[in-house]
Amino acid sequence: MFEFWEVDQKYDREIHVDTNHPNASDDNDGTPSRPLKTINAAAQIATPGTRVLIHGGTYRETVQPARGGTSPEKMISYEAYQGEEVIIKASVEVKDFKPSVGWRLTRGFRGDPEKTKGIKVWEIELDPEDFKGYNPFCAVNILHDRLFIEYDKTDMTSYLNRRGMVFVDGKPMKQVPLYYMLSEQENAYWVEANGQKVHIRLAGDDDPRNHTIEVTNREQCFAPKVPFLSYIRVKGLTLAHAATGAPVPQRGALSCYRGHHWIIEDCVIDWANGTAIDCGNECWHHPIIEGQIIGHSIIRRNIIKDAGVCGIAGLYVSNMLVEDNLIIGTGWQRMELSWEAAGIKFHNSQNSLIRRNVIKECYGCDALWLDVANHNNRITSNVFIDGIESREHLFIECTRDDENLVDNNIIWNVEGRYDKNAVPKEPGSSGWYKTTELPIPNGYGIYLEGSDRVRMVNNLIGKCNKAGFFAKVVAFRLHPKRGGTSRVNKFFNNLFYDCGEAAIILPNEHNTVEGNAYAKMPPGYLRVMYPEPEMCLDLPTWQEFCGFDKTGYTCDLEININSDDLTMEIELKEELSEVASDEKVCTDYFGNEVGDKRIPGPFAISKKERKVRFSIDPRKLDE
Repeated sequence: MFEFWEVDQKYDREIHVDTNHPNASDDNDGTPSRPLKTINAAAQIATPGTRVLIHGGTYRETVQPARGGTSPEKMISYEAYQGEEVIIKASVEVKDFKPSVGWRLTRGFRGDPEKTKGIKVWEIELDPEDFKGYNPFCAVNILHDRLFIEYDKTDMTSYLNRRGMVFVDGKPMKQVPLYYMLSEQENAYWVEANGQKVHIRLAGDDDPRNHTIEVTNREQCFAPKVPFLSYIRVKGLTLAHAATGAPVPQRGALSCYRGHHWIIEDCVIDWANGTAIDCGNECWHHPIIEGQIIGHSIIRRNIIKDAGVCGIAGLYVSNMLVEDNLIIGTGWQRMELSWEAAGIKFHNSQNSLIRRNVIKECYGCDALWLDVANHNNRITSNVFIDGIESREHLFIECTRDDENLVDNNIIWNVEGRYDKNAVPKEPGSSGWYKTTELPIPNGYGIYLEGSDRVRMVNNLIGKCNKAGFFAKVVAFRLHPKRGGTSRVNKFFNNLFYDCGEAAIILPNEHNTVEGNAYAKMPPGYLRVMYPEPEMCLDLPTWQEFCGFDKTGYTCDLEININSDDLTMEIELKEELSEVASDEKVCTDYFGNEVGDKRIPGPFAISKKERKVRFSIDPRKLDE
């Protein structure tokens, strides 16, 4: 049972901030007629029980609260006044440009300069006054912990790019590592070695003076300067252009900085270079202090767009409530082999509830990744959709001794991340005699690595390049005292649809599989890898040889999902049979109670309906 802690707030004091008010000054008292000019000024004087009301406008600053609240009843709140648009930007607008000269646009020394005529590159000399204390154009994306990077497996370009970003009319430019590449790429920028000058080429070789040009100059938008501040609420703010580095450390555009009992709601996080929100212990190099509370925060109804590496990051978190968020476009930096790339990435998550989120268009990374020693978490009523060159949507790693529940989710369309040219061809009968899976292809709905006791119930898992489910044993990763066995996992009442090679690939038979339904599957779609040779079965032999899915069945239906408007159309060619409901899941995808029997998958579909179309957006946005 999840422990909810939030209570209604009664504030003792209100402080108004209005950057556009004619009388605004940080020397004012913060009344509506004499508001403060900057949010950070309010953050220095706010005390427990204070609500900071921020009027509409663009605030180019980093808000660094001086203190937190003291209890659920005595929080400090930072919120948009009456729903006005408040934008905190970690960037500065630049207006001085001059033609870029003295650099070669041709690829080689003997390149023909005539071919680059007409290309217009402009130079921006960064104002030192705008970069006091932090210049992201001097720092590369990854500076800190490089221990786990496997250099032979990844292109290091994005890791070694500068953290600074350039925006044209609110849209990002693409960074190139060498100057001449500007001749090959419009809407691009290049940074000089010392990070003091940036060279830009606009689309159509346009003049930058015709546009709004912004360069990032701060690491974060909202982050305490000292750790462990707690009981802070952030509501209704837009935070943009944070020049965060690649995790670890996990330092977000909006950072709890190791504090606990935060509420982050109704915010928009836009174009964070690395991480959008961090809510855990930041880095595994920090010792955990005796009695330290980590997590216990609420992250809800936010829109997290275009985070370079990770949407929400939390190290050693407990009792997290993550609900009703839209996380879209994560991972464009393509740093998935830095091991922190995901829509949501938690380490050692315990007693947490992740529900009703939409995570889509992840580039090369997972929608949700639970890494090491995750216990008693529930992942329910989420949409994980469109994993673009992603290995899997849901990854649970090195989790051993307590159950985690994954129920009523839609897990759809994961393309796989691998070199398709490296897959060996199998002409004629040559592929018949291999004894186990080819190790290269992937694209899984759910992937477990050395994890036991995961309970997967009433999910819809479809359009996976390789398999709906896949697991590895990882016997010699001894954490804390034993290796992973990939045993005692349970698959109840899931609906698997149109997966490339298989619905389920188990490493062994020491798991429980019952009541699942399968549609549009290829031959040999139910598999057990070990002991070799692997068994590639159909449903009757799955039932006979393994004793699995005695009440499972195949079905004839069509499912189409529009990921733009989050609608689903299901056409039934035959009636779906009901199976026994799982005792631990008493509701469906939409939160409706279910009886003793239900059809596989997350929805209750009337027996009379043959074709239905409905919204699958699970978020509750009006509460």
